[in-house]
Amino acid sequence: MRRLAFLLICGLGGAAILISLGVWQVQRLAWKEGILAQIETRIAADPVALPADLDTEVDEYLPVMAAGTISPESLRVLVSQKQIGAGYRLIHAVQLVEGPRILVDRGFIRTSATPAVPPNGPLRLTGNLHWPDEVDGYTPTPDLDENIWFARDVSAMAETLETAPILLVLREESFVGENVTPLPVDTGNIPNDHLQYAITWFSLAVVWLGMTVYFIRRSPRRSGPERAA
Repeated sequence: MRRLAFLLICGLGGAAILISLGVWQVQRLAWKEGILAQIETRIAADPVALPADLDTEVDEYLPVMAAGTISPESLRVLVSQKQIGAGYRLIHAVQLVEGPRILVDRGFIRTSATPAVPPNGPLRLTGNLHWPDEVDGYTPTPDLDENIWFARDVSAMAETLETAPILLVLREESFVGENVTPLPVDTGNIPNDHLQYAITWFSLAVVWLGMTVYFIRRSPRRSGPERAA
């Protein structure tokens, strides 16, 4: 009886812990989906003028409309697109008509393509402010000789192109450049693995209960005559 009680306590207690972790992940999933919905609504909102005082947290994803002159030189960030292959994000410096000199992410271009030269004069720019967190300890150092970057490091790029550390990711091309495809800001790169975690915890709870039943069934039991003796 003591062995049976011990197995039941361990089995039910362990399963309860695993189930509670699964329920917590389900709650986290609902919370994360709410956050993503808010971000998507903010991304798709009507654009406004670039604020004078920016906050990288408050103004993340803020839709902005501005006018400015794009510099011909650009920085190339190595990326890959599904069903297309390798290419670059083109990051240009833009001097706003009313505002500072900022960075603008024009979008994707194939490695073999040559981007169209931006025209002279102010152009309409519509996009979202973004400070991507793409740099970690494994990110290679930019190859400045070949003009190849491996992540959008806003601070480093701003220093290279002599701009403010502000990145505007275009929603659409601001001039005729058919070989450049805008890559607008979205929530696709924001991790949301809570459903997988919940499934994992619930699956472990089922396995734990199954093992508990197995050990209980394998537990030795005394026969009637042996108890009498």
